[in-house]
This record gives sequence, C-alpha cells and structure tokens, in this order.
Amino acid sequence: MACAAELVVHLRDQTGESPVWHAAEQALYWVDIPAGLLHRWRLADGQHCSWRAGQQLACLARLPDGAWLGAAEAGVYRLRPRADQRLGLDLLAPVRHPLAGMRFNDGRCDRQGRFWVGSMLSDNPQARAAGALYRLAGPAAAARLDVVLDGLITPNGLGFSPDGRTMYLSDSHASRQTVWAFDFDPDDGVPSRRRVFIDRLPGGRPDGAAVDVDGGYWICGNDAGLVHRYAPDGRLDRSLKVPVAKPAMCAFGGPDLDTLFVTSIRLPGTPATALDGALFALRPGVRGMLEPVYAG
Repeated sequence: MACAAELVVHLRDQTGESPVWHAAEQALYWVDIPAGLLHRWRLADGQHCSWRAGQQLACLARLPDGAWLGAAEAGVYRLRPRADQRLGLDLLAPVRHPLAGMRFNDGRCDRQGRFWVGSMLSDNPQARAAGALYRLAGPAAAARLDVVLDGLITPNGLGFSPDGRTMYLSDSHASRQTVWAFDFDPDDGVPSRRRVFIDRLPGGRPDGAAVDVDGGYWICGNDAGLVHRYAPDGRLDRSLKVPVAKPAMCAFGGPDLDTLFVTSIRLPGTPATALDGALFALRPGVRGMLEPVYAG
C-alpha cells in the first residue's frame, strides 16, 4: 500500500521519542531525550510549543488527573508544564542505576495502566548489558520502581497487544537487534515465555513501536528510514518510508486514531536543510488505540 509521509513539524530533535496522543486536546506530545524537552503539537491550529525539563526526559504517560508522568534522569516524575516554558518536576519514584552514565529510554503503560520503562548506558558503543526493564506500580504518591527483566543493552520497542496478554520488547543495540514477545498476565503484570518475535528487521535496527487495533506491531527501522508492520503471527505485512534515515518511535493519533505519527533522530553534523529530527505523519489505513492512563 502506497503511503506518503507528511511533514508535521520541522524540528531538529536530537532524539525525538515517546509520542503520545492526547484525545481531549487533540494534540500530540513527545520528548527530545538529550535536550530534555517536552513538545506539544495541536491539530486544530498546528501550534507547536515546548517546555524544558533541565535534565534528560525519556518517555511519557498520562496521569488520571490530566497531568503527565515522565521518566527522567533520577527517576519517574510528575511533570508540570509552566507558563515560562519550563517543566516542573516532582519526583515520584527514584531509581538507582547499577552504573554511572545510565538513563531511561523507551517506556509506556500496559493496558491495565502500569508504567513500564527501560534503562540503558548512554555510551551505547560500550555494549554493556546493564540495562533493565522496570515496572512502576502503586498510587502516584507512593509508587515504586521494580526491575522485572535485566541483562539488556538498549531496551526498546515496548508494546502490548489489544487484549493486554502479549508484551513486545526489543533490544535495538547493533549486536542484538531482536524483538521478543512474552505472554503477559494482565492481573499481576508479569511477562513470561519469552520467545523471538522478530530476528532482525528487513531494514534498520528495531526502535520505538506501536500496536494497532488489529494487533499489528509497528516498529521503526532506525538507520533505514522505514516503519514496518508485523502481523500478530510474526509475518511482515508492510514497510513504509519516511524521508529521514533514523525514525525513532511511532504512535497513532488524530480524531479517528488513523494517523501514525513518527518522531526522528538528528545526528551532529546533519546539514541544516535536512529533515532529520522532524515529526512526520503516515496514514496507513488502520486505526490505533489510545495509550492507557497510569492507574497505579
């Protein structure tokens, strides 16, 4: 199916990640990790604005009161966008990384509202398997981060099937490039029966992902300028092009949840006229689902 990518916002994000559609606002929020920026783009008027956190900001989820949950350098925070374009941070759950120089990366809520986030060493070429997948659970005022899986280098591609009974997770490091599927118990939030779902993409390394209403797993092919869709049985269904080499993460949004937004990465030394770091939109002919709100 032909599907041309549309430029939405011509930003120069260093690492655009974690797009989340806000249905009530008809707006997309996402982050630039190393710049510590929270972005918002509104559909109605095309307005873009951003808030600066003062530290790296990796991923987002909604809170029940309409605020945002965010994984930053020292833990998971409640985020407060302010009128002066700064982002207030209230620490909810601290983290003790096993090594210096680590940060959070990809994360989201499962279908029951538990927040999951992976960690990695910022100096990725070291290929240290010090990363882990954490689960945040409990009321926001008394939430706790627990390690559920360890031995990861660059955890990425986190996603959950529409019925919440399958969890997807990738390790996007060049030495691994694997996507796994897990059985997932929706009651206790425990993944089990880990197996290979995708053993290397046909183009690019696995990066951020989304799941559509039919259970299709959409994953960005970083370094290849592609977004791939896999059927629930692991069959490659299609690959769509975006006009940058490094798409980072995708998410469904729009009034009918039929637009696939794609963030991207801009490397140092990229020509000023290049689109790398921008936000794009695809219309692939399928619908997604709203991201769950954190429920503790």
